[in-house]
Amino acid sequence: MRLNKRTIDGLLVKEKDYFVWDETLPGYGLRVLPSGRKTFLIQYRDGGGRTRRKGLGRFGTVTAEKAKDKARELLGGVAHGSNPAEEAKRKRGAALVSELCERFMSDYVPSHCRESTAKEYRRCMDLFIKPAFGVVQVEDVQRSDIADLHHKHRDTPYQANRTLGVLSVMFNQAEVWGLRPDNSNPCRHVKKYEEKKRERYLSGEELSRLGQTLIDLEKEGIESQSAINCIRLLILTGCRLGEIQTLKWEFIKASSAFLPESKTGAKRVYLGPAALEVLSGIERIENNPYVITGKLPGSHITDMQKPWQRIRKAAKLEDVRLHDLRHSFASTAVGTGESLPMIGKLLGHNQVQTTARYAHLADDPMQNAAERVSSELARLLKGGAIA
Repeated sequence: MRLNKRTIDGLLVKEKDYFVWDETLPGYGLRVLPSGRKTFLIQYRDGGGRTRRKGLGRFGTVTAEKAKDKARELLGGVAHGSNPAEEAKRKRGAALVSELCERFMSDYVPSHCRESTAKEYRRCMDLFIKPAFGVVQVEDVQRSDIADLHHKHRDTPYQANRTLGVLSVMFNQAEVWGLRPDNSNPCRHVKKYEEKKRERYLSGEELSRLGQTLIDLEKEGIESQSAINCIRLLILTGCRLGEIQTLKWEFIKASSAFLPESKTGAKRVYLGPAALEVLSGIERIENNPYVITGKLPGSHITDMQKPWQRIRKAAKLEDVRLHDLRHSFASTAVGTGESLPMIGKLLGHNQVQTTARYAHLADDPMQNAAERVSSELARLLKGGAIA
């Protein structure tokens, strides 16, 4: 018969369930249960010749017209090799984004990321990714969903971009694990926000003030000696905070420190006389391999933000971040005439573009040189040589 509301309403309920097939669309039918429930379905053979069925919804909830349209769509797909029943089964067992997050953190991150990166990934997932997509199936996340989350955090572009980066890496790995089709990463073509690099450099007077503050705090004994040592080494080496925090005595050989791990991989830090003097004044703690020791036995200092907030307040430098000490190392190097390639080596940069941000700092010395040459030429043009 032709399945429509009138014919379906007229079907009798029997002791056993039975099927009625639509004469106009082979494979599309209705199942009538002894309870009186009537359910639309399709029936077809898969690639292996096995008979498969796929439900389309209950009559009364789904109209006959809608069920037939869906049946026509699915049966058309079967003709081209799809298997709706198997796809539905896989869909029911598909991983959620929250499950992907945990697998990513346990199976991928430990062998591909540094500890600091792993912490940032975990923070992004717990604060931004899971609340947005945790209960969504991995394969159902669309580009529009990613774009919406990215846009939601537009007021903090740095965080929005970092979250987008974590999502991109995670969905690439989902493809490797077969949780999404190849080349389906929903983060593709979502454009990152422009980030304004904040670069703060300490002037000579500010560095002097900070140095005196460290001396005063050291004499008064009201600040951690480890924190003071850490800040001095940050200033004198241009290292990143994590590199100084995790610096071990065994890494130091003569006038260099050989770091097995850094943001750019293994790295050699060249130590000037002032840095060596600071190191020579640091007490070595038995059974603690770290230069900048923490409160717990055998540990390094983990929280430098709170000590730094107190120190910079005492030095009246409350807008200065710890990372600005690295920028100040670079600006001082430019001021003393060091070339950008040399500064890049001192800072451990892998790419020339990273060091190029400091190029504008050479403007003042160049301007001063131009003024000296111009003044001398002007003097000669005015007959200065004769006089």
